[in-house]
Amino acid sequence: MKFVDEAEIRVEAGDGGNGCVSFRRERFIPKGGPDGGDGGDGGSIYLVADPGLNTLVDFRHSRRHRAERGRDGMGQNRTGRSGQDKLIQVPLGTRVFDTDTDELIGELITDGQRLLVARGGFHGIGNARYKSSTNRAPRQSKPGTPGQRRILKLELILLADVGLLGLPNAGKSSLIRKVSSARPRVADYPFTTLYPNLGVVSLGPRQSFVIADIPGLIAGAAEGAGLGTRFLKHLSRTRLLLHLIDIAPPEGSPSPLEQAKIIVDELQAHSDDLAQKERWLVLNKTDLLTPEQTTAAQRQLTEALGWNRPIFLISAVTGAGTDALTSALMQHLNALQHPFELPQDNEANLETDSTPSSHWHPLN
Repeated sequence: MKFVDEAEIRVEAGDGGNGCVSFRRERFIPKGGPDGGDGGDGGSIYLVADPGLNTLVDFRHSRRHRAERGRDGMGQNRTGRSGQDKLIQVPLGTRVFDTDTDELIGELITDGQRLLVARGGFHGIGNARYKSSTNRAPRQSKPGTPGQRRILKLELILLADVGLLGLPNAGKSSLIRKVSSARPRVADYPFTTLYPNLGVVSLGPRQSFVIADIPGLIAGAAEGAGLGTRFLKHLSRTRLLLHLIDIAPPEGSPSPLEQAKIIVDELQAHSDDLAQKERWLVLNKTDLLTPEQTTAAQRQLTEALGWNRPIFLISAVTGAGTDALTSALMQHLNALQHPFELPQDNEANLETDSTPSSHWHPLN
């Protein structure tokens, strides 16, 4: 299935049903009085987080979503039925924006979380509600109000504990294949990974974490070179970054030090938050060097970078060093707080309406 992490949809909540003008008409009751009922409320539209989804591809074909309209009121004081709400399933990690205002409406990051994106119209009032001692035969009623209509931009940001980044052919896909059941494409040429991949690393009962592999970055990615910044956003919710470096690059390729600097520059150009996120160095392809060469390359790189954080030597092909890496990751993640707590300002958007007005524009 093609990975899609952005989509635009139109949502239309149901209009409220109109109030009814009616009078009681029965034999031998010439002055029965008003008995027009109220209309029903229009159905609202909610987005619901579904852990069974991992892409927004369905919204490329289903771009318009409507909730049911409220039924009109009827005589004999019968109230119209309210319209059914429309529930739209989206993947965990979906952010929702109003395209007219660029407002972030909310995020869905927990299983079953619901976010109101379009409120249904309020019901109309029947003439029975206007009866009074001075107005015994009212002929006025009130129509239902229109439901909200919005154009929404959906943006999927994957939820993972650990994010992999590095230049093309640094070995990210090989590593995720080695430590998890994920099977991303692997080949001996760059840009074999064209969309993010998720893998679950399991070390035992209740000892697992999710690792994300994004396409390789190149110099100028923050300005749109290569795959640009499209997939860097998927690292924003990770708790830790693993920076993979090819310790034995082929002739004519950037040196390990140059590889490290390219990635750091792109992270800083993309966002300060991402650049300041905790990052470990992983020197890959140690199977291509002797132990002495590996040690010398590690020492040279750490001294040049002034590196004082964790660094690991691995071979994603043979699996050497991967057990120590995943164990250290599990211990580190266990020591951290739970990564995906619902933001306080997002709670206010649940079951509430954050749109100041109701208007509609056609999709381009």
